[in-house]
Amino acid sequence: MKGLFKSKPRTPVELVHHLRNLLPYTAPNPDVRQSKRREKISELRKVILEMRTVLYGSDRSEPAEEPCAKLTQEFFREDTLRKLLASLPNLDPGTRQDVTHVLANLQRQRPNGRCIASEYLEHNTDVLDMLLPGTDDSELALSYGAILRECIRHQVSAKYILESDHIKKFFKFIQDPSFDIASDAASTFRELLTRHKSTVAEFLSKNYDWFFQEYNSLLQSPNYITRRNAVKLLGAMLLDRSNTSVMVRYVCSLDNMRILMNLLRDSNKTIQVEAFHVFKLFPANQKKPPEIVNVLIANRSKLIRFFSDFSLEKADAQFESDKAEVVKEIATLELKGLPCSTLKQCEEISC
Repeated sequence: MKGLFKSKPRTPVELVHHLRNLLPYTAPNPDVRQSKRREKISELRKVILEMRTVLYGSDRSEPAEEPCAKLTQEFFREDTLRKLLASLPNLDPGTRQDVTHVLANLQRQRPNGRCIASEYLEHNTDVLDMLLPGTDDSELALSYGAILRECIRHQVSAKYILESDHIKKFFKFIQDPSFDIASDAASTFRELLTRHKSTVAEFLSKNYDWFFQEYNSLLQSPNYITRRNAVKLLGAMLLDRSNTSVMVRYVCSLDNMRILMNLLRDSNKTIQVEAFHVFKLFPANQKKPPEIVNVLIANRSKLIRFFSDFSLEKADAQFESDKAEVVKEIATLELKGLPCSTLKQCEEISC
């Protein structure tokens, strides 16, 4: 009679209970036979796939609200997330990917209008420490990064990372020799600094000095991908209305303008264009410090000549309008305060 009848599918609550029972077998244990461990891990893979089907549906059916809600409530009722993350290094890449999809969906579930994932993370912020960059295993790093970005959807998670020393680690991992690790860290970094406007504005205001000192090193990196990502993100931050006070402070610095003027000369056109979107803020500033005015005047002819030849491959009316405004601002500048002793001392760009 065995095999004539299919076993009854597990309920969402039973799936989570079974998952919890299987997770201890993922770690090597001399007291557990290898054959039994392999059997339990195979069973765990099936449970993860069943959970994924509940949350995403299948070819034959759409996901149902009630099972999704019950699965979410039970998953976050106990410390299942922490245990599952701890087991991730012991799972194969395919299962890790399925786990990532399951956790991404669980982060977005709102049973009865409650964001249970956010509530859990608010009381278990140390779980986020497990997801931060730091592993040399690029495949594992990508899984952790994808899960972390889903967690950052919740303001409490972003705030925790921004207010901890973890944020400083990103400057290292963005420049990691591994392209995959560096790109993934850059994606998470961007998410941290753009998603939650009020949290980001508060962070940048409180940490302006050290943050932009580190950030300017990214803008001057020998790696063009690092420079490209950094200047694009800089534009997104400074042009966001929530960061107006930070933008005003940034564009009053001659050192910052020097860096952007050098990026206008970059051999990569994409970097040049992104640099322009930030550089245009310096001439537009109606309270330009004298040293910035003097450098712009000293380089006036070169800048105007540069912008006359500076164009996009595809016509863009807004870009041309912004460029015309920059040229107009520079053309009408007058020396402020004590002029530079020589024009050479003010020259920062050769166009």
